[in-house]
Amino acid sequence: MDSIISLLFSVEAVALVFVLVLVRSSIKFVPQNRAWLIERFGKYHSTKEAGLNFIVPFIDRIAADRSLKEQAQDVPSQSAITRDNITLSVDGVLYFRVLDPYKATYGVDNYVFAVTQLAQTTMRSELGKMELDRTFEERSLLNINIVTSINEAAEPWGIQVLRYEIKDIVPPQSVMQSMEAQMKAERVKRAQILESEGDRQSAINVAEGQKQARVLAAEADKAEQVLQAEGEAQAIVAVAKAKALALKMVGDIANTDDGQKAIQLELASKAIEAKHAIAKESSVVLLPDSGTDASSMVAMATSIIGTLNKG
Repeated sequence: MDSIISLLFSVEAVALVFVLVLVRSSIKFVPQNRAWLIERFGKYHSTKEAGLNFIVPFIDRIAADRSLKEQAQDVPSQSAITRDNITLSVDGVLYFRVLDPYKATYGVDNYVFAVTQLAQTTMRSELGKMELDRTFEERSLLNINIVTSINEAAEPWGIQVLRYEIKDIVPPQSVMQSMEAQMKAERVKRAQILESEGDRQSAINVAEGQKQARVLAAEADKAEQVLQAEGEAQAIVAVAKAKALALKMVGDIANTDDGQKAIQLELASKAIEAKHAIAKESSVVLLPDSGTDASSMVAMATSIIGTLNKG
């Protein structure tokens, strides 16, 4: 009896353990940003997303575990020929993510390998449409064209390419040497242009300075001449005013008796001086018939002044 009871307890324990194992096998916790694809009897059944999920033990199995995060994949270096027949060595980095885990699992055998190969072929195709110079100048446009082309081809795989970045574009050594020579010539050209522009600007500045100096000198001469003319004019006016005042004073004094006497004395003195001067210069002296002395000459001058005064 005891053996039977112990056997029953052992069977119940085994059954309990079996049930616990089944429950444990049926409960699945899917991590965040991951998707599990479940197959039942070898056929796709469902896709389990993040969180608590249940499956049927021994019947369902996890066929694939797909990450829904953005992934970065190196694109190996490869040779590409540009439109102008230059061979380049190009590599890059591809950023993509899985949008549809079902298509990524059953639509392609290895979606990472497939999208990498597609990136390489697309990159070669896009580089073949451009000249060498444009590959360096329009790298961003080249990246955009590659992403657009890959997304069109990778749609059946449930893959979305977010961006593609070209890391290095390496042309042949001969092309590198010619490019370096071209860059050196361009730098020399720019230096010469800058130097000539500097000389030109310097000459302009010198000419402008000389022009301003001449203008300032001319304005200074003009101002000096104006000031000198104004000074001379003022001096002439002052002299004229002084002469006019002197003549007025002489005229006023001449209208008096004392003035008449002073004029007669002055005229007599002038006449005597004139005769002395004539006598010094010539041995012949002509005297008027009316008189030979100074008094007659003074009388004659006095009569002339009186006549002028009356007039």
